[in-house]
Amino acid sequence: MLRTCLLLLLAPFADLAAEPTPKRAFLRLGGVTQILDAAGQVTWQYPAETRDGCVLPNGNLLLVLAKSKAYPGGAVLEVTRELKVVFEYKGTQAEVNTAQRLAEGRTLISEAGPRPRLLEVDATGRIQAEIPLQCSAKDPHFQSRMARPLPNGHYLVPQDRLVRELDATGKVVWEYQAPASKLDNRTFCALRNAAGHTLISLTVGNQVVEVDATGKVVWELKDGDLPGVPVNRVTALTWLPNGNVVFSNYAARAPQPKLVEITREKQVVWTYVDAGKHGVHEFQLLDAEGRPLAGALR
Repeated sequence: MLRTCLLLLLAPFADLAAEPTPKRAFLRLGGVTQILDAAGQVTWQYPAETRDGCVLPNGNLLLVLAKSKAYPGGAVLEVTRELKVVFEYKGTQAEVNTAQRLAEGRTLISEAGPRPRLLEVDATGRIQAEIPLQCSAKDPHFQSRMARPLPNGHYLVPQDRLVRELDATGKVVWEYQAPASKLDNRTFCALRNAAGHTLISLTVGNQVVEVDATGKVVWELKDGDLPGVPVNRVTALTWLPNGNVVFSNYAARAPQPKLVEITREKQVVWTYVDAGKHGVHEFQLLDAEGRPLAGALR
């Protein structure tokens, strides 16, 4: 009888046994800033709350710091593994949300406040390009989220309930409007693949959508689609070369997983759970050597 019950409990996961379960190392950003290895052990930590960031090819960390006494407008720092600061940009408005190192060595930064904008700054922190953002949201916290550069030189920017593609002058050349919802569909992360499809997290709506170039939804994930795994205030996304999607459940607390990897068919293949009080705001998957995972779009 016990064996029968166990088989029934394991039945939904039978298909997962055919493929090895991945073990993921990652950079965690949010209330705690850490690198965890594939066994879930902390191998590096930074003593500040962060909003975005990444491990750079040189092994240093590019981090967006939440506003604090030291940085009332937020900040972007590049730090070594020994926590030495080698680059600093101090936010001048309400908060900073984005930092991405561009191919030519500049850093893409998004700033929210009275003059919401994207910036490209050089290695000395001097502004080399400024792109104004058109925002309907008066609350700076919703003016922009995880802005990302595109290969064509444009920018993909989640803003309030929109995702906009902007050219170098700030002109809107593509736009996706989140559908009306009782749950207030605010956009957080947007990733564009080589086929021109865009993967978008709708945070409070507990949903992820993939849209084509016309804005048509071609795939979606919503709360209730994953048996036993809630979609709970999804924020950050990573799109893997095999089509898998990894997302963060920002509001999740144990026993709910804070990170979840699923296949295109919505099979859960990896989760991360801890007992801590902080959610995962953003993350970056890493390989066994602690380098950015090859081919991962984030």
